[in-house]
Amino acid sequence: MLGVWSALPGIRTETEREGVFLGVIYHDFKELKLSALGLGFMRMPVIDKKDDQLDEPACFEMIDYAMAHGINYYDTGWGYHGEMSETVLGKALAKYPRESFVLADKFPGYDLSTMDKVEWIFEEQLKKCQVDYFDLYLLHNVCEMNFDPYMDPKNHIYPYLLEQKKNGRIHHLGFSTHGSLETMKRFLDLCGEGMEFCQIQLNYLDWDFQDAKAKVELLREWGLPIIVMEPVRGGRLARLTPEQQAPLRALRPQESPAAWAFRFVQSVPGILVTLSGMSNMDQLRENIGLYEEEKPLNQQEWDTLQQVGKELLAQKSLPCTGCHYCVSHCPQGLDIPMLLNLYNEHYFTGGGFIAPMALRAVPADKRPEACIGCRSCEAVCPQQIEISQAMADFTRLLKG
Repeated sequence: MLGVWSALPGIRTETEREGVFLGVIYHDFKELKLSALGLGFMRMPVIDKKDDQLDEPACFEMIDYAMAHGINYYDTGWGYHGEMSETVLGKALAKYPRESFVLADKFPGYDLSTMDKVEWIFEEQLKKCQVDYFDLYLLHNVCEMNFDPYMDPKNHIYPYLLEQKKNGRIHHLGFSTHGSLETMKRFLDLCGEGMEFCQIQLNYLDWDFQDAKAKVELLREWGLPIIVMEPVRGGRLARLTPEQQAPLRALRPQESPAAWAFRFVQSVPGILVTLSGMSNMDQLRENIGLYEEEKPLNQQEWDTLQQVGKELLAQKSLPCTGCHYCVSHCPQGLDIPMLLNLYNEHYFTGGGFIAPMALRAVPADKRPEACIGCRSCEAVCPQQIEISQAMADFTRLLKG
């Protein structure tokens, strides 16, 4: 159905008593068994809505509950929660035997000011997490903005991380990306032989919207298993209207909108772990229940969910088909389809970092604000998109 490789076998945890299953299933990866559901330490409970003030007792309670119900995969990052995520997660896991959990951390390539500090950051991460090694470590968010700094020999990021792997301080090395398919290909051509896995944004909305389908196929070609981030699109896919839910309820009355998003991911073979940034105990309990067993979608359910995704996008995105007629008529030489694609992303998400990040790699005279409003592009647009208005709106949104 999906044109990707065979699913990894689900393995029950050892928390079975009297025939009642009490935890999540596992997937094999190298010498590890990874819980199919991972806890992302990026959206944890905080105090007074202050992102850098984690509610430690609440975080510890969630970790204890996750560990008791089979979750062994924990994901953190240098910049999460105002650089407090690693520290609090380290405290929470310190009481458990090191071999009982799998810890993933990342080099913060999204921040260009860190690119020449890989040795210092890596040592600090080990200290903050209170560990001697990371089970998985990622070159974080390889994208258009940071591709050249990542590859710059002066920063020696990739060689240094390979050395740490050789020394046993990284057991498995991979990368994450919000970048384009082309950027992924460039990175894999240079570093693919050293990569063991990849983390991408994957959900039923982004299957086409962010070209996740093609990214999955590319990773298949490289034989790289996938870790999923943003399965519910920052919670957006858990908030469907009754009208949007209706065709889904007709097929699976018992499943919530969030459940449908996770079932979609379970339908894509080759997924090692699905990360969820669970913010409270209710979300944690619900998601654990969804990963007691995998219930992939059949073809009818898959098609119906794809249609729901298309309708969601149609409400808040411009119908650009990428024909490029506009480009040949633009006196500024703007890549209008690319800019409209980023506009759709930014507008649908209500902000976010993806569009601004991508635009940092675009010359200043080729960004949305370079549009002079001549409307030459609109005269040849088959979709009759008001491109000049979109560029002005995009510029306004980017300025906040």
